[in-house]
Amino acid sequence: MTAAAGRVLAAAVTSAVDVPAVPRCMMDGYAVRAADSGPRRLVGAAYPGRPFSGVVHDGECVRVTTGAALPTGAEAVLMAELADAAGDTITARSAVPAGKHVGRVGEDVAAGREVLPAGRVLRPQDVGLLASIGVSRVDVVRRPRVAVLATGDELLPPGSTPDGSRIVDSNSPMLAALVARDGGDCEPTRYLPDDFDTTHAALRDATADVILVTGGTSVGTEDHAPRALADVGELAVHGIGVKPAGPTGVGFVGGRAVFLLPGNPVSCLCAYDLFAGRAVRRLGGRPVALPYRSAVLPLAAAVASAVGRVDYVRVRVEGGGAVPLGGGASNLSGAVVADGFALVPAAREEMAAGEAVEVWFYDGP
Repeated sequence: MTAAAGRVLAAAVTSAVDVPAVPRCMMDGYAVRAADSGPRRLVGAAYPGRPFSGVVHDGECVRVTTGAALPTGAEAVLMAELADAAGDTITARSAVPAGKHVGRVGEDVAAGREVLPAGRVLRPQDVGLLASIGVSRVDVVRRPRVAVLATGDELLPPGSTPDGSRIVDSNSPMLAALVARDGGDCEPTRYLPDDFDTTHAALRDATADVILVTGGTSVGTEDHAPRALADVGELAVHGIGVKPAGPTGVGFVGGRAVFLLPGNPVSCLCAYDLFAGRAVRRLGGRPVALPYRSAVLPLAAAVASAVGRVDYVRVRVEGGGAVPLGGGASNLSGAVVADGFALVPAAREEMAAGEAVEVWFYDGP
């Protein structure tokens, strides 16, 4: 059952049992009949897992500890702090009404109650609740498999040291972490040279539910991914009005979604979050909306844009306002020092200082 944590529940779970199954003592003390007012004779004890086997009659009581089953015949628990003991004689300092310090049958979970709905991402406490009602296995949504094809003769695998004109691939580990966050399973990254035939074959042979191609997505002579996708499947969209994710493409191969993500790291991050991540989340049964908390804050400085283009602006939160950060699409460090990002609507040419903007925070929900 532990493995179910973090997974998406495929079907609702209804409890077949009451929790607790018997009335329970919620305090250390003495189980008593509520009508008694005089001294009571101590006739036994009850502990969790070791119930009192007899019946409590008038003038009697049973010593109990928290979590023990309420003995038969008892109606309430007299707190130990409110009782005076003299040998086997227990005297209450005040009356004890029926039901006092007693947990009812089904108080936590009633039999027949739906305890978890379909589509819920299971949290640790959810797994604990399932265990408490005797459920050892649940149906969960299959995690979508995601393939990452990293293109570029200049790429070195993670763990390498940059060497002259060759750079270390930062996109694939970032994408793998994003996919894991969104409930997918990322296959090992496949590195492709800047070659049409190799890119074509990799797209044709991929079997994952979602295929992410990073780099080689623009319109240059070495940008082979768009032509390869159009030839092997369908290139539905190529080029979007989002800065810095303009070279993004979307298409399909054999019914599988393919996202062409720009090679610049910030562009790749932007394109994944706004487009590819939605497909991964949907296939995994999660909400397609951005998986970030957000807040509306005033801009600390003006942001220039262009009509017809959405701008993805990294921001820091300082003094209760959103401070726009500079930095190009290749400067991933700008996204590291940023608290989040804001989106300038396509209809705007500029957003002025002091205007309210929604900030999406990178640190999650």
